[in-house]
Amino acid sequence: MSDTTPDGTTRPTPLLVLDVVGLTPRLLDHMPHLKRLAAAGSHAALGTVLPAVTCTAQSTFLTGTLPAEHGIVGNGWYFRELGDVLLWRQHNGLVAGDKLWDAARRAHPGYTVANICWWYAMGADTDITVTPRPVYYADGRKEPDCYTRPPALHDELTDRLGTFPLFHFWGPGADIVSSRWIIDATRHILRTRTPDLALCYLPHLDYDLQRYGPDDPRSHRAATDLDTALAPLLDDAHAEGRTVVALSEYGITRVTRPVDINRELRRAGLLEVHTQDGMEYLDPMASRAFAVADHQIAHVYVRRPEDLDATREALSGLDGVAELLDDEGKKTHGLDHPRSGELVAVAEPDAWFTYYYWLDDAHAPDFAQLVEIHRKPGYDPVELFMDPEDPYVRVKAATALARKKLGMRYRMAVVPLDPSPIRGSHGRLPTSDDTDNGPLILCSTPRAVTGRVAATEVKSLLLRLAGLH
Repeated sequence: MSDTTPDGTTRPTPLLVLDVVGLTPRLLDHMPHLKRLAAAGSHAALGTVLPAVTCTAQSTFLTGTLPAEHGIVGNGWYFRELGDVLLWRQHNGLVAGDKLWDAARRAHPGYTVANICWWYAMGADTDITVTPRPVYYADGRKEPDCYTRPPALHDELTDRLGTFPLFHFWGPGADIVSSRWIIDATRHILRTRTPDLALCYLPHLDYDLQRYGPDDPRSHRAATDLDTALAPLLDDAHAEGRTVVALSEYGITRVTRPVDINRELRRAGLLEVHTQDGMEYLDPMASRAFAVADHQIAHVYVRRPEDLDATREALSGLDGVAELLDDEGKKTHGLDHPRSGELVAVAEPDAWFTYYYWLDDAHAPDFAQLVEIHRKPGYDPVELFMDPEDPYVRVKAATALARKKLGMRYRMAVVPLDPSPIRGSHGRLPTSDDTDNGPLILCSTPRAVTGRVAATEVKSLLLRLAGLH
């Protein structure tokens, strides 16, 4: 799996690791290039972790440990020391443990790594970094951009590929454009920097599978479109003798029921809000209990032990809640970390959790109708839609866009407050009898992956494929 340089030292086998979000055996049938790679090489079912969400799964892949050790208990959590809910942080310092590149460099000093849009990229000890990072201007405007290391790579990629397409990466406009940009950036980095390991994150399947569900023809078309976009990168990897691994963090399954977990806690008198300018804001520091919703998982933070029973009582009968994990339940799933909630709610297979805490839409905060992933105290997949109930929504969007192009402040208030359109979600562990909709791992090397690969085994597998283990 490795070769020898003229001076007699062993050169690691170069790797390209594709995180194809939402890839499942069923979707692979719509992706001929990846399917051929799997047929010529090897493939297997891939175990995931609880919660089966991006930040947690990627951290497990790269450290070989569960959330109880690496500390990434979701895409966000309640920072008790700050009294604030924060999602989608970017600093790698939040991830504890020995990273894949640390282990690789112990085996082969000088091992080089490129991270192209895997999460927690900033501050990581990688040689090359590309990650989404908007420009936050002093007047309140937010403009698309990315962060890179080395810094000169920013202008190099922007001149060659255009500005990172942030509004195609998430929001109502999320589509194949962002994954194409990431693919092109990866091809450029492989060609000009030749890292030993390249990590490439491809989000495209996340969008239509959540919008329409995994069985919708539009989702199948999204899979084919991504596969087509991937073909040149796969060709590049083959031409330079680079081993390709494609894996997914989770499978997206069909859902029909949004569960308003925070509204239930509020009705029970456990969640508190404060009001400004007629808008209600979650008050986590004053609340006896509240939930950080994250797809099909919700961390429920209970301020005092004496309120645990009241919290359990409020949620145990809530339609759509399958389990409430206590300390023992969290330990069973490797989720017993201080960042976790005192309880962890797991949704039924066809349900998912909203972050909504207001009881009247007239008192919703203004950020509720924006694509605002850092201000909402929970994940909001409805940001993938424009409000179908607002006849002027496209006029509002066009007006906001015109203000943006003139360099003026703008407010793109187009997101609906109705969660019912969502048809796909993830986060809970897949059922054992539904392997067609579970995550998958493929490798261009025959017999490299067999049986079922656990998420905690990915790190050691990649080291072995590189010839370093």
